[in-house]
Amino acid sequence: MAKEKKPVHKVQMTDGKRQIIQQLLQEYDIETAEDIQDALKDLLGGTIKEMMEAEMDDHLGYQKSERYDSDDYRNRYKTKRVNSSFGSLDIQVPQDRKSTFEPQVVKKRQKDISNIDQKIIFIDAIHYSVRDNGIIRKLAAYIILGITCSGHKEVLSIQVGENESAKYWLSVLNELKNRGVKDILIVCADGLSGIKEAISTAFPNTEHQRCLVHQVRNTLKYVPDKVRKAFAKDLKTIYNAPSEEDGRKALDRVKSAWEEKYPRAMNRWYDNWDAICPIFKFSAEVRTVIYTTNAIESLNATYRKLNRQRSVFPSDQALLKALYLSTFEATKKWTMPLRNWGRIYGELQIMYEG
Repeated sequence: MAKEKKPVHKVQMTDGKRQIIQQLLQEYDIETAEDIQDALKDLLGGTIKEMMEAEMDDHLGYQKSERYDSDDYRNRYKTKRVNSSFGSLDIQVPQDRKSTFEPQVVKKRQKDISNIDQKIIFIDAIHYSVRDNGIIRKLAAYIILGITCSGHKEVLSIQVGENESAKYWLSVLNELKNRGVKDILIVCADGLSGIKEAISTAFPNTEHQRCLVHQVRNTLKYVPDKVRKAFAKDLKTIYNAPSEEDGRKALDRVKSAWEEKYPRAMNRWYDNWDAICPIFKFSAEVRTVIYTTNAIESLNATYRKLNRQRSVFPSDQALLKALYLSTFEATKKWTMPLRNWGRIYGELQIMYEG
């Protein structure tokens, strides 16, 4: 009897998937299969944390950076170890003062998340399925969030597209200029493809600040769990240094202390130093505003809900409308300026005269 052949499943390599892979290779310096595993594990932990932060926002009725007259508020984090398809990992679960918060993405007493991690990997790129002439394509939503001179958050741009590049980001920044944005003091971004070149062309006086939360996260993937706490404590001495000179000395000390066991861990700090060092000229109040992209990631958590509400959008215009409506609802809560904005604004006026 002839042996029945099993059908071979071919994975279609779309432009969207290819772009995600390129971003992973750049962001995580992937060279081995183990590096891929570590990258996916890191993305999973960070994504789950952001999803639970969004759940906490809904629970309390206001976001982390907003002021609100309530007797319940955030009360630090609780570390929880869970099992996933990529091995065990620690996640940070936000807590509230009244202990009434019930997370849904990873529920209380849930120890195994293998059934959900396959659903949310690569989710940070916020890709959506869109129907185009009968073919379903993956399109990404790119968001630019600004802080105005009054200290209020404002969504400046929502774009839907496939590939990032210097040319793409230049067109986005030029659109902002055409709509009346005269200048940008600082752009805080992750390792976006082509963003550095686009900023220097469109706004040559603008400073590019690397998101230090992602910088630290990408470094810790090179070390095992048992030493991550100690390693992270050493990394703090770099970005919390009082000056760039002290920060560079701290960087050299940290590299010297750990390079024998983890020779590749600190490479990206030297490679990205030109985008890390702008933070050193600011006070602690200003640093809290510019050292991370968490503000936009909180907004992204709202956009991710669209994937749960609709599996395929009928067109890119339908997706844009859904993103706009989600933005409209999310920004209703943005009624107060950033905390300590008066002092922050005064410092920025001195740093950027005129």
